[in-house]
Amino acid sequence: MIVLGLDPGIARLGWAILSVDKGKVKAISFDCFETKKELNLPERIFLVHEKVSGLIKKYKPDCLSIEEIFFSSNAKTAFSVGQSRGVCILAAEQMGVPTYSYTPLQVKVAVTGYGKADKYQVGQMVKTILGLKIVPKLDDTSDALAVAITHAFSYKMKGKI
Repeated sequence: MIVLGLDPGIARLGWAILSVDKGKVKAISFDCFETKKELNLPERIFLVHEKVSGLIKKYKPDCLSIEEIFFSSNAKTAFSVGQSRGVCILAAEQMGVPTYSYTPLQVKVAVTGYGKADKYQVGQMVKTILGLKIVPKLDDTSDALAVAITHAFSYKMKGKI
C-alpha cells in the first residue's frame, strides 16, 4: 500500500509518501511545499491543489491520510488551513483516492504513544520508525510523515470499528 500523508496549510504543505508492506513502513519521498505570501489566497489555494494532484499522479497512492485542523486562538490561520485541507481532499476525491483524517492527538498517540508529545518527540519517533538519518528540517514535513505513519499503523483497525 502507498500512503500520501499531508499536513495541510496555505504557507506550507507538508507531504509524505510511504509504502507499507507486511507491516514494514518505508519512506519513499517527503518534503514541504511552500507558497509565496505575496500571492493572493485563491492563487495559493490553486497551487496547493496542483501540488497535491501532481503528487497523486506521480506516486499513485492507495489513500490519503490528512491531519484534522487543530483550532487555536488564531481563527484566520484556522480558516486558511481549512481551505487548504479542503482542496487537498478535493484533489484526492477527483482522482478516486480515499481519504482518512486523523486528529493531532491520534497522530501523537500512534507515533509516540503519548497524546501530549511535543514536536521534538514526534520528530524523533518519525526518524526512528522510518530509519531516517535526521529529523526532517521543517515540522510540516515531519507532521506529514507522522500522519502517514498513523494511517499505516491503524488502517487495518478502521474496517473493524
